[in-house]
Amino acid sequence: MSSLKQRLYPLPETATAVPRTLVERAYLSLRHDVVCGKLAPGERLRVEHLKDQYEVGAGTLREALSLLMSDALVTAEGQRGFRVAPISLADLEDVTNTRVMLETEALRQSIRHGDAHWEAALVASYDLLTQTESDLAGSDPDLWERRNKAFHEALIGACDSAWAKYILDILYRHAERYRTINWKLTAAHVSGRDVHREHEDIFRAAINRQEARAALALEAHVRLTHDVVKRQTQQKAEN
Repeated sequence: MSSLKQRLYPLPETATAVPRTLVERAYLSLRHDVVCGKLAPGERLRVEHLKDQYEVGAGTLREALSLLMSDALVTAEGQRGFRVAPISLADLEDVTNTRVMLETEALRQSIRHGDAHWEAALVASYDLLTQTESDLAGSDPDLWERRNKAFHEALIGACDSAWAKYILDILYRHAERYRTINWKLTAAHVSGRDVHREHEDIFRAAINRQEARAALALEAHVRLTHDVVKRQTQQKAEN
């Protein structure tokens, strides 16, 4: 996690990390439930009900919800409380375009400045993702998401912009939310698409310091996910 995000709200990101405070625990639990769709887009978040569900006090829950507002996953309604942020095709396209713009440039910088530690971290994250994608039938969607996110973070690990990493972390969560809510499958399970091959193309270009090729492969990968989610959403609206 970037030093910028640590200054804003230092929260553990790994599945095995133990939240250090009740606010952290509530934030991570709520964020998971928003991203996976358990808390539906537009749903009103009633503190008096949720505090019992998440086993925290009202003040702690409000603080966690305020952190989710910083992630743009929750909105405030003045004195009327909180709601889960809505979703839309226009928002999905905005998330995708902004992510492509920032992530491809961050990858370019990472390739230029990455050292042996960056290469080792990238190889390790790619190997773990490959293990998950090699057994589609038995893979855990949550594990795939964690390893997919770790791979994308490793790609831009040598980029020196804390702001870029912070904003990309938020955008990734929103992209994950659209995949989960509209898709109901991880990218690795989409018929007719070889997502592992896409990851391999990005990895090979990055590790070989082929800056332009890596950026193009990354953009194609992100936009293909957008196209699949958009198609699924439109098909749902028609049925």
